[in-house]
Amino acid sequence: MSRLPTFLALRRRVDRWAASPPALDVIAAVSAFALMVLDVPGLARADNSLTGVTATLVLAAGAATLVLRRRLPWIPYLVALALMGWLHELTMIQFALYSLGRFRGRRVAVAATVLYVAVAYALFHTPGWPDARHGETLSDFLSLVVPIGVLAAGVGIAAYRQDLVRALESQRAEAAARQAVQEERISVGRDVHDLVGRELTVLAVRAEVLAVRARGEAHMKDFEELADTARRAHHMLNETIVRRGDHGGATPGLEGLAALAEESERMGGPVELTVAEEAKALSPLRQTAVHRVVQECLTNAAKHAPGLPVTVAISVAGPDLRVEVRTPLPKTPPDRAPVSTGTGLFSMEERVTSMGGALSAGPDGDTYAVTALLPTGF
Repeated sequence: MSRLPTFLALRRRVDRWAASPPALDVIAAVSAFALMVLDVPGLARADNSLTGVTATLVLAAGAATLVLRRRLPWIPYLVALALMGWLHELTMIQFALYSLGRFRGRRVAVAATVLYVAVAYALFHTPGWPDARHGETLSDFLSLVVPIGVLAAGVGIAAYRQDLVRALESQRAEAAARQAVQEERISVGRDVHDLVGRELTVLAVRAEVLAVRARGEAHMKDFEELADTARRAHHMLNETIVRRGDHGGATPGLEGLAALAEESERMGGPVELTVAEEAKALSPLRQTAVHRVVQECLTNAAKHAPGLPVTVAISVAGPDLRVEVRTPLPKTPPDRAPVSTGTGLFSMEERVTSMGGALSAGPDGDTYAVTALLPTGF
């Protein structure tokens, strides 16, 4: 039994290596060599002073340069031209032109293809060219040479563009994730502004009232200084954190969860909401975080599992607040693809981690579960 984990670990390493760029380069080199080996008997019979063994070694050395096709694609290309001129071998040039198109783009591939055709045309007029395999006339020869180069370079260019598209999509996804995190941080900052600013205002007013009541007494000046400190702190808070502007209003808390559940039910998804009584003693900032998490979960459920019931449970266990949202996994995907930026999970995670908590999301049996743990702050 002890051999099984070792075997599985080795298998995972092999699978990761097989999908890596160096492995793909080795596969390309081996494939080119395997195709060229088929020509070894003919090369050995030709007047080129090569035996079957030496011809195999020469072709193996040429194919081995394909491992450099990502960093130095010109090397296998030049080797391919040399093999074409010496051994009349056209297999290697296909791999070389594909590599130039794939890793250097259209301009380089077009230039390399034109040079390849020009070299082939010059070789046609060299004694010994063309032989019976490549046609007896220039038209026959070029009808073989040109399509080989154009097709190989064209496929490489197409793959290069696909790589660019995938890289662009990946960059867009990363940018969207960063934007979502940044927006969530701004939202947290605005919540802090609303909540802390309100408390500072109350503190300043209370200090002013106490200063008036203590007029003529020894502590009056202390109360006045306390009021001034609270006002300065409030002013600094206004300058540091962006105001809500037109989107201002009361910060949503646990009291807003019922409205979220009703909204989801109107969209066809019943919601079972359970809120522990102890959770209502949470600070407004933590209640806002819970509201945001539940809101995003219900939105995702409506997108990816429309019509299915959602269970929302908010409980307090010791120093931790637990928010758990579960939705059954749909047996079939929605009829219409959900419109989603894919950044909701990043927003939830940023909101939770900014308060010292942790969030996990993923399939759990036949349900999809999102669990957030937050310190209660009690």
